[in-house]
Amino acid sequence: MGLIQWATSPWGREVPIHIAFGLLWVSAIGGLLFLIVHAIYVGYWAKSAQAHSGQGVGTSATVSARVPERVARHSFGARLFHWVMSAAMFVLLFTAFLPKLGVNFAWVTYHWIAGVVLTISVVYHVFHATFWLDFWSIWPDKVDIEDASRRLRRGLGQAAPAPRKFAKYPLENKLYHLAILFAGLAAIGTGVLMMSRVRTPFFTRDPYLFGFSDMTWGWMYVLHGLAGVGLVALIMAHVYFALRPEKLFITKSMIFGSITREQYLEHHDPSRWPVGEQTPEAGRPKSKEVPA
Repeated sequence: MGLIQWATSPWGREVPIHIAFGLLWVSAIGGLLFLIVHAIYVGYWAKSAQAHSGQGVGTSATVSARVPERVARHSFGARLFHWVMSAAMFVLLFTAFLPKLGVNFAWVTYHWIAGVVLTISVVYHVFHATFWLDFWSIWPDKVDIEDASRRLRRGLGQAAPAPRKFAKYPLENKLYHLAILFAGLAAIGTGVLMMSRVRTPFFTRDPYLFGFSDMTWGWMYVLHGLAGVGLVALIMAHVYFALRPEKLFITKSMIFGSITREQYLEHHDPSRWPVGEQTPEAGRPKSKEVPA
């Protein structure tokens, strides 16, 4: 099976026009296999959370007393962005791939409208996270890498220091954020340029607006398609983890905005994610009290 669809341009050149549709099935089946393997691993082989966490790393009564009964995790603006982005993403994927499955409707209009909504929401999120939230809380740091190594070694039965509890976001959330960042920006960047070839109320359709060659446009469509099929597997994984019992408290916080004191103390390190009346870490803005 070829990975790219090719066509002959009016000048007789072979140019790419899209990815092969079979890559959608590769992404969907690959994502499904990952979910099945992970569920089996967690159910039969994975050690308990206590085996991977620092039993000796406790939380003092003084620190625990400063933690409020409900710990704010996501502001209303962050939650609104998440659900608007999610809706736009699903509309984009359905309008992109349902016509390939034989479902005929005016998909182009719905597709570019959802693309505009997604783009605006992401621009809002960038400004919101940069100026109002703790921008660096979602990026992997040295402690995350060290603890990942410790968990791997302990999982393999090797001697290793006990890993620390997580900061606001576990490492897997941070890595997922990176993956969705690259796939999403690739889809948005190419999609914005491709808007010039679609009739919209914003500007007159002009396929020659940017002066790109057929080859350039072809590779742009290929990149857009690769980002799309990549997002299929990523979203499957996101929904799966959001519904897992041990992750439901995080999912609920994206709806209600907070977690309980017990959940905070069980899963998070107060020195890495200070809340309540605690003093923020050096170099960290006090905006940690206003969650991302």
